[in-house]
Amino acid sequence: MSADAREAPDNPYVEDPATEFDPVEDIDDETAREQAAQLREALRYHDRLYYRDADPVIPDRDYDALLSRLQALESAFDIDTDGSPTQRVGGEPLDEFDTVEHVAPMRSIDSSGDVEDVREFDRRVHDRLGLSRGGSGSDDGEDDGTDSGGSDGQASLTDYDESAPQTTSEVEYFCEPKFDGVSVEVVYEEGRFVRATTRGDGEKGDDISANVRTIRSIPLRLTGDYPGFLAVRGEIFMPREAFQQYNRERVERGDDPFANPRNATAGTVRQLDPSVTAERPLDCFFFDVLDSTYDFETQHGRQDRLPEWGLKTNHRTALVDDIEGAIDYRDDLVADRDDVDYEVDGAVIKVDDLAQCDRLGSTSRAPRWAYAYKLPARTEETILRDVVVQVGRTGRLTPVALLDPVDVAGVTVSRASLHNPDQIRDLGVAVGDKVRIERAGDVIPYVAEVVENNADGHFEFPEHCPVCDSAVEHDGPLAFCTGGLACPAQLRRAIEHYVSRGGLDIEGLGEQKLDQLVETGLVESIPDLYDLDEEDLAELEGWGETSARNLRDELEAAKAPPLDDFLTALGVPEVGPTTARSLARTFGTLDAVMEADEEALREVDDVGETVAHEIREFFGSERNREVIAALREHGVSPQEVAVETGAALDGLTFVFTGSLDGLTRGEAQDLVERYGANATSSVSGNTDYLVAAEGAGQSKLDDADANDVPVLSQAEFEDLLREEYGIDVDGEA
Repeated sequence: MSADAREAPDNPYVEDPATEFDPVEDIDDETAREQAAQLREALRYHDRLYYRDADPVIPDRDYDALLSRLQALESAFDIDTDGSPTQRVGGEPLDEFDTVEHVAPMRSIDSSGDVEDVREFDRRVHDRLGLSRGGSGSDDGEDDGTDSGGSDGQASLTDYDESAPQTTSEVEYFCEPKFDGVSVEVVYEEGRFVRATTRGDGEKGDDISANVRTIRSIPLRLTGDYPGFLAVRGEIFMPREAFQQYNRERVERGDDPFANPRNATAGTVRQLDPSVTAERPLDCFFFDVLDSTYDFETQHGRQDRLPEWGLKTNHRTALVDDIEGAIDYRDDLVADRDDVDYEVDGAVIKVDDLAQCDRLGSTSRAPRWAYAYKLPARTEETILRDVVVQVGRTGRLTPVALLDPVDVAGVTVSRASLHNPDQIRDLGVAVGDKVRIERAGDVIPYVAEVVENNADGHFEFPEHCPVCDSAVEHDGPLAFCTGGLACPAQLRRAIEHYVSRGGLDIEGLGEQKLDQLVETGLVESIPDLYDLDEEDLAELEGWGETSARNLRDELEAAKAPPLDDFLTALGVPEVGPTTARSLARTFGTLDAVMEADEEALREVDDVGETVAHEIREFFGSERNREVIAALREHGVSPQEVAVETGAALDGLTFVFTGSLDGLTRGEAQDLVERYGANATSSVSGNTDYLVAAEGAGQSKLDDADANDVPVLSQAEFEDLLREEYGIDVDGEA
């Protein structure tokens, strides 16, 4: 029965269902199959109410209990699961997506944000149909340039009402939101879900059926008097509220959030592991019929019919008399865009009469009977939807604002820094406020001011770490978790940084595998990495003997890292690769860096008062010293570096390109830096010499030519050092 009519099937699991069941081993096959059929019928009914109508009648815990019982019956009695609600959890991972030809072309539509382009579309429609234009136009098709504003033909943004008086205008338009998601073709045969395909190139796309099966608003079986064959087009999207919650979880884990709901959706439907898709909050609106054994006469007739078959549609549609009504419809969408739970980037305007659509036809790329009137991009001002506190690897707590995506200087921004509790207080910002976003140095987005207060009270900074619940300690305007490496966020991010390309560059430990090692308790500190056992690793899901052995080999090979790489990997606050290299060539050994006082540290290039204090604090921490001592006990011994021997090359800047003979590019850079020179990666007017070895990059050679920079071969470079500055590359006299 249709959920629209609120007619529940005669089924014991629909209203106030009993969730206590006899053990599966105590029932016979016939009883099990009968109960499974009832559970499937009830779960489909509840899915329609929850995901299509947003009007559930049972709590989530009861739904989960019914689903769990169905899974148990299907498993114990080997019941066919084709089309079962249990398939929503996702199946086996895929190796790749198959390419499938569409039932009918999935064309794009022409679009513009200029109102005159929309009126020109209307002129073309009338001309091709051989009709005169009423309303704002003249009989000969010329536009008088005036805007009729709110026309008599404007419809409200509600469901189309079949019983309402209809107009007699020669061309009526059916208007609907243009959703900012991922377009999909879904095919049903005899009411059963057969496949789902991405739009691709419009003629064929990727078969993403395994992922789409997990989206609960897309029925696996149709309801009502459905056609024998149906191919529909829909838009998969991530609801705005769900997107913000999902981003909150990512930020709390230390991951980068998605830039916008569309990116999140596109990445999710193309997962090779359907179980990942099943965990993410996707939804879908259907808006077009590509092919069917059912005949339609109008666009709005299609829209009315789809919900009867269990397909979710959007209610913010309108049938309007003329193009001015369509323009008004779009303007209403602009005004309401912040109040809906999905991203809209335009209004789709379709000729309503399908016979007229057939006469208008299509180009190879787009139909002539449809047009998208784009919404203006949000710029600078947006709604702050949430504030989440992120825990860094040093324990620092940073509040992050999660925003409705907004364009700032050509970049889509969905998060912005709030820096610290003091800034939040000074701004007086709260969830729901409209804020203005700026980018510091055109790079880092931040909340500049509150434009409009829409919430009561202000965000209160937590007194306990949101990850481990340890007390929060304040140091001036900054806040820190006191949990140390006992805090999962700090541990995970410290290890992640240690093995990253910016640290020791240990391959085979991506985000997922690192999470796995921490969650299983195999790694509780950085030194634990060197205790990992090949057999233990090989038994983990997704691992094998080869990957386990490769990781062990990588870890062994990294036991004698360059000193600067090791300093970077430790995650010393304010110490990146450049500062680490300066420390290494100034002090030469790890012990010397660890024992240096602030005065000695301030003598190093790139190290000022603040950085010197951070370095001293880090190596003065007993906990950090214990970690370093444990690493040494596991055989980790950073290489010593020859300290600077003079300033013979002071003031010179070198750039190296190509493969040097007998020394690496890094060793050549260290060499000139020890004698006071600078070594940079790009050629500019400040470069004194470009050393071009075999395989030199052409772009650097071109830059040298443009800036009149002398180009030296390796032999000429060595002669220059030896003859002009008394430096022997081999002996380093």
